[in-house]
Amino acid sequence: MVSVPVFNLNGERIGEVELPSVFDMEVRPDTIRRTYLSQLTARIQPQGRDPLAGLRTSAESWGAGHGVARVPRVKGRGYPAASRAARAVMTVGGAKTTAPRSWKVIWERVNKKERRLAILSAIAATGRIDLVKARHRVDLDHVPLIVTDDLEGISKTSELYSLLLKLGLKDELDRTKRRFKKIRAGRGKMRGRVRQRARGPLIIYLNEGSPIARAARNIPGVDVVALRNLSVIHLAPGGVPGRLTVWTEGALRSLEEVMGIA
Repeated sequence: MVSVPVFNLNGERIGEVELPSVFDMEVRPDTIRRTYLSQLTARIQPQGRDPLAGLRTSAESWGAGHGVARVPRVKGRGYPAASRAARAVMTVGGAKTTAPRSWKVIWERVNKKERRLAILSAIAATGRIDLVKARHRVDLDHVPLIVTDDLEGISKTSELYSLLLKLGLKDELDRTKRRFKKIRAGRGKMRGRVRQRARGPLIIYLNEGSPIARAARNIPGVDVVALRNLSVIHLAPGGVPGRLTVWTEGALRSLEEVMGIA
């Protein structure tokens, strides 16, 4: 079993704790990626077009011999829409050739055991220093970072930010802040996605509803999640394992029990 230090709110080392056996598991990037896509596509709401859109018309082609194009034309005479081209894909208000279909399967299905394996593997990846350094700008000797349960009681953003600096995450916080200032290129600016957001440290705590959830909202890149709500989306953003995590001591001790491997 590997032991890692425990820090208090002043960033001081006050003891050690053994990592659960979950951190000794093999890291499976393929399973993590597949489960990530499954949970990501599950958020997408199916949408499509009316199958009869552009087809509710009396338009029929006149055929050859009339000196006009042989596109379908609305029947009748003496009113504005008479003889107007309709139904065809190149006409105004006509049918669409490849319209989105609401019955298209857009989600990735995974088995329960595969999903469970993926989240345990993603947790194990947070304990591999080489994977964490490949994703984050940190100069640490050990991961994950463990803080006393007093972390859950922090209610001010300034206090949490100061603690992260004391834990040696200044370069990482500066990276996420710089990325947040960048304006996104392309049409995403017109659709509510003006700024890009880098993923920084993930804080995992035990008791839902703790003040820490509100304290971290205004720090770019920092995410907070209760242990029972932990998923591959949090642990491996983009489907890439090795996210930097900060655990409360209580959450780490309850990990195996909550995950059902005690």
